[in-house]
Amino acid sequence: MTTEMQEIAITEEKPLLTGQPDTAKDAELAARILLDQGQEHSVETPHGVLHVTLHGTRTTRRPAILTFHDVGLESKSCFSTLFKFEEMQEIVKNFTLIHIDAPGQEEGAAAYPTGYQYPSMETIAEMIPAVLQFFNFRTVIGVGVGAGAYILSKFTLANPDSVEGLVLVNIDTNARGWIDWAAQKLSSVTSSLTEQILSHLFSQEELSSNTDLVQSHRDRISKAPNLVNIELLWKTYNSRRDLNIDRNSTFKCPVMLVVGDQAPYEDAAVECNSKLDPTTTSFLKMADAGGLPQLTQPAKLTEAFKYFIQGMGYMASSCMTRLSRSRTTSLSSSYSMDGSRSRSRTLSQGSQGGQMPPSPSQTMEVSC
Repeated sequence: MTTEMQEIAITEEKPLLTGQPDTAKDAELAARILLDQGQEHSVETPHGVLHVTLHGTRTTRRPAILTFHDVGLESKSCFSTLFKFEEMQEIVKNFTLIHIDAPGQEEGAAAYPTGYQYPSMETIAEMIPAVLQFFNFRTVIGVGVGAGAYILSKFTLANPDSVEGLVLVNIDTNARGWIDWAAQKLSSVTSSLTEQILSHLFSQEELSSNTDLVQSHRDRISKAPNLVNIELLWKTYNSRRDLNIDRNSTFKCPVMLVVGDQAPYEDAAVECNSKLDPTTTSFLKMADAGGLPQLTQPAKLTEAFKYFIQGMGYMASSCMTRLSRSRTTSLSSSYSMDGSRSRSRTLSQGSQGGQMPPSPSQTMEVSC
C-alpha cells in the first residue's frame, strides 16, 4: 500500500505577529471618534486662544457648519441635543462641524484672574477667521444662538465671502438702551448672576414652571468652576453695540431667523427680520417654544435646517419626513438640480406632495 505524501500550503488569513498596526481599523476608529466624540483643538488667534471641537466628516469640498453658543452655555450644552438628534445625522455625516467656545467658556476652563480684560463682541468675531484658516476651510454655514448669533453676525458682515448661509436663533441686533441698562442694573442687585442668565435663556413660562431643563441649567451654571468667566461674557454681551443693519446694508448670504413664540427675544427677532432682505431671509417662529428651541424642539429645527441647506444647493436628495407629516404648512426650498448655489435663494412655503415651488419675493413667517 503506497502512501502519497501531499504538500499542503497553509495561507494565513491574518498575520501571526502581534503588535502590527491595522491601518484600516485605525482609520475607522479615528473617523468614529471624530464623528461621535469630536477632536478638541486650541487655536491661536491674533486676540488669544479659542477652544474648538471638530465633528463629522473631514472634507473641505463643502462649507463647514460653524456654531457659536449663547451666554451661560458652551458648545456642548448648547448644541449637543440638536446635532446628536437622529435625523440630524444625515447632515453630520456629510459636513464638518466646527464648534467654537467663547474665550474661557469651555468645560474645564480655568477662571480668569481678577482684573482680566475680556474681549469685546467685535474682538471675538475677529478671532473666527483664524479658526477657518487653521482647519483650511474657505467658507462656512454659521449657526449661532443668542450672543453667538450676534458674534456670527459681526463676523459675517466683516467677512461676507466666508459665509454661505446663516442660521440665527434668538438674535438681538440692537445695543442695550437706557431703559434696558437701568433694568439690568436693578436686576444685578436683586437677582443672582445665575438667575439673570436663566432669564436670558428661558421664557417666563419655563422659569415659572421650573422645568427639568431649567433646573439642570441652573445647577450647571451656579456650580460652574469658571463662573467668573461666564460673568465676563455676560457683561460683554450686555455692552454690545448696534449691528446697524438695514435693507441697504445687510447680509449677502441666505439667512434663517429662528425664535420661539414664548422666547425672551421674540420681539428682537421680529425686528431683525424687518431689517433684512426679504428675498434671502426666512423667519421660523416656533409655536409653543421657549428660549432654547434647539434643545426643546430639535426635530422641527432639524427639518427646517435641512430645507435651508437644500436652498443653497446642498443635499438635494435629503429625505424630508417629520415636518411634512406633522404640519400642513411646511418649509421647503428652491434649489439647483446641479448643486450650484445662488445668493438669492430663500426658504419658501411648501406645497403638498413635497414639490419645490419658486421662491417668493418676500420673507415667509412660519409657525410650526
